[in-house]
Amino acid sequence: MMDRWSSGLRAADGDRDNVISILDVIGEDWWTGEGVTAKRISAALRSIKADEVIVDINSPGGDFFEGVAIYNQLRQDSRKITVRVLGLAASAASVIAMAGDEVQIGRAGFLMVHNAWVVAVGNRHDMAEAAKTMEPFDAAMAAVYADKAKVDRAKAAGWMDAETWFNGEDALAAGLADTLLAADLEDRTEGGANALRKVDTLLAKQNVSRSERRALLAEIKGGKPDAATTVTPGADDGMAALVQSMIATLRK
Repeated sequence: MMDRWSSGLRAADGDRDNVISILDVIGEDWWTGEGVTAKRISAALRSIKADEVIVDINSPGGDFFEGVAIYNQLRQDSRKITVRVLGLAASAASVIAMAGDEVQIGRAGFLMVHNAWVVAVGNRHDMAEAAKTMEPFDAAMAAVYADKAKVDRAKAAGWMDAETWFNGEDALAAGLADTLLAADLEDRTEGGANALRKVDTLLAKQNVSRSERRALLAEIKGGKPDAATTVTPGADDGMAALVQSMIATLRK
């Protein structure tokens, strides 16, 4: 029964017990009873004891109000929230993605933003009133996207009017995401050679765990323009020295 109740959303077990996976529509599906709701997210957040919460998303979106509620739940959590867009974060799911203190996206992942949808019945006056009713909902979403991307609301509203699809690199360029997923990080210098992947392989041979490697590669990528050759402050000194040595070896 608990497995069914948590369909599409779970706090992972083992060494990933700080991960919430949102892999379903947003809001409860009337037909199946499945879907991701604010109530379920609240329970998942309470079950996580770690100082950082990772939210993995692959969702076509769904209920606007559930999406906004989940966004606000994540925003008000005092811990660091890292959002990873694994495949698609569309519509209400793209609003949820904006709650991340850090938003990562797959190179082949997508964000989709559009204006709110509604089903309305009536005459032309009713339709005009329905359109007017939708305006504050669209304005709220535009504010969320604009705040994340550091653009004015008119620009964000333009993305929504055009029902814009952002792939991973487009999302980065627009400011809606902060970095690619760790697996997609690469150094495009030296004729496109993937130095970071080579470093990852060498670290693995040194028995450095996958999670430690990913964190360190993200630290390197997040440094200065010459990030492929400079480990940023805060990295473990011994590990930083090891990576510097590996990079030097690769470039000989």
